[in-house]
Amino acid sequence: MTIQTENFMQKAIELAQQGLGRTAPNPPVGAVLVRDGNSVGGGFHPQAGQPHAEIFALRAAGDQAQGADLYVTLEPCCHQGRTGPCTEAIIEAGVSRVFVGAQDPNPLVAGKGVDCLRGAGIEVVTDILNHECRRLIAPFAKQVTCGVPYVVLKSAMTLDGQTATLSGDSRWISCAASRNLVHQLRDQVDAIMVGSGTVIADNPKLTTRLVEGGRDPVRIVMDGGLRTSPDAQVYTQSSKAQTVLVTSDAHTDADLRPYRDAGVDIMLVSQVTGGLDLIAALKELASRNLHYVLLEGGSLLGGAMLRAGLIDRLMLFVAPKLLGGQGRGLLTGSGVDAMADAFALKQLDARKVDTDILLEGEVLNVYRPD
Repeated sequence: MTIQTENFMQKAIELAQQGLGRTAPNPPVGAVLVRDGNSVGGGFHPQAGQPHAEIFALRAAGDQAQGADLYVTLEPCCHQGRTGPCTEAIIEAGVSRVFVGAQDPNPLVAGKGVDCLRGAGIEVVTDILNHECRRLIAPFAKQVTCGVPYVVLKSAMTLDGQTATLSGDSRWISCAASRNLVHQLRDQVDAIMVGSGTVIADNPKLTTRLVEGGRDPVRIVMDGGLRTSPDAQVYTQSSKAQTVLVTSDAHTDADLRPYRDAGVDIMLVSQVTGGLDLIAALKELASRNLHYVLLEGGSLLGGAMLRAGLIDRLMLFVAPKLLGGQGRGLLTGSGVDAMADAFALKQLDARKVDTDILLEGEVLNVYRPD
């Protein structure tokens, strides 16, 4: 793989990132057309029902697509959906070579787009910046293979492992640059999830606040006991985003009426030992095209989600601060008994964000359907 090949695929990745949080149930995809070493067209998939990235790139290139190389982050589709097959458009345009970042994770589709192009005499090179391209489509892949959303647990903690003081004060552990990064992530996910304790303690709006705007994702409150007030900001604060209250199906219509009157969407799931049926809840969220979920609190919900195998990635901001005594930890609930059973992370990455250190990694042994 040449540096030039990587550079053009990186450009395709950067284009695809513009669609993050906006393409469900489709994955974000970027494409770049290159001729004689120069980019002659590019595009990304903006939302479901709109043309795919390859089509925008072909339109931008026009006649220059003839004999050009196409760099695309995901294997081109070869089936008729809400839009036509991209493979047909690529063949008709006379593209010479196609460089693919990742294979389509859908078992019913995987490899067929590549086979179609090769069958038409087009050279196809696969797995260009594969890790980066698979990261882009991780929420889509989780939904099509497991039927649940891809969940990122985000939190901030002090050097002595506390996410709040004993009184519950947590503003602010992380620095302004870290908080801005979180708002950028909110702009890219399909939904934000919190537990009832976070709503009671912080009364958050769960909106995206960026200098240049941004979109608000769907707000999800997990509250099996209806402990949260229907007057909480997450229910009443004006936003284009919907708020979903996930609670027990044992509640009566009278119990739920104040939330419905506030315009909240109610999702009912069964109560199991220890709380709500989390797997059933996440399956229902995935069916609503909420494939990329940012879990922002709290410790009880985070612990339960981790033990259920429903957290895919950890995003932890560590601030250079010490509480100097007892505070509140990242996760609560009954953890593992033996260190050998601890939840391990892979592909751990650490980087500085102003004064903080951001730790990120993929959680091993996540949920897989039987």
